[in-house]
Amino acid sequence: MSGELMNTKEVAKYLDIHEKQVYLLIKAGKIPCTRVTGKWIFPIKLIDEWIQASAQDSLQQARKRINSIEGALLAAGSNDPVLDMLLTAIKKDHPAFNIFSANTGSVSGLEALNSGLTDIAFAHLFDPKTGDYNTPYLKQYCPDNHPVVVNLFYRQIGFLIAKSQSNIFQGWESLKNKNLRFINRQRGSGIRILLDYELQSRGINFGDISGYENEVYTHFEVGLSLVSNEADVGIASAAVAKILDLHFQPLVSERFDMILDKDIFFQPAIQALIETLQSEQFKSRVEKIGNYDFKDAGRILHS
Repeated sequence: MSGELMNTKEVAKYLDIHEKQVYLLIKAGKIPCTRVTGKWIFPIKLIDEWIQASAQDSLQQARKRINSIEGALLAAGSNDPVLDMLLTAIKKDHPAFNIFSANTGSVSGLEALNSGLTDIAFAHLFDPKTGDYNTPYLKQYCPDNHPVVVNLFYRQIGFLIAKSQSNIFQGWESLKNKNLRFINRQRGSGIRILLDYELQSRGINFGDISGYENEVYTHFEVGLSLVSNEADVGIASAAVAKILDLHFQPLVSERFDMILDKDIFFQPAIQALIETLQSEQFKSRVEKIGNYDFKDAGRILHS
């Protein structure tokens, strides 16, 4: 079917659900679709908007629950194994504080921050025009706020490659090899924006990549897709490659930031996060994973 329309089988694969669940969604009137010559058709644009709206609704529900918990904050946006370690360490060292995080992707995190659905946005959006991260996107995705940008760490991002394909995959041009199955990240994620920019700059068509339409929401899901032999190559952090023992080809060292309102920055939970982040105990734990740099950790880069 055309790149703008999907059938039930294709939308089931796109949403990573069983085809029977698609029909249940149709019957309940919960998914945008239309019937043409007896077949259900799903415009990709409307499906993406529906996914975005569903994510916003989930954040609204989470927001209501978290508001009832004293000392709790909600975060949304990108993810990283070290970020998960950080949030766990805060809970261990400061039991009174809770920071709940939703993996929505960098863009959705900033949009949620702008609409008041989250207290914190985690992002790593690269701007090719300036070479900067996150700050150039604030006017676009946070026009109603004047948030501060606080660095958490720098990390290595690159190709994760199944060991069986490590001698075959040689870089960007190898993505056009139809025998290599790619696993992608969702639209709006920092990795997806980086990927699409690199493909366009190299003149590689999205349609030439086998598996470009297959999306997951976290770095670990990229790695697990390779481990489970559902894909051969994807883009994720070096930490995932090391943890899952996958081959890694570095692409870029990127900045991973926390974006939040100034009044939230001075809340005890955020100060506890920065204190934990800068502690030698936490850094020594991360050193075992490698490929992380804390030179600007806790530093305000934009206010």
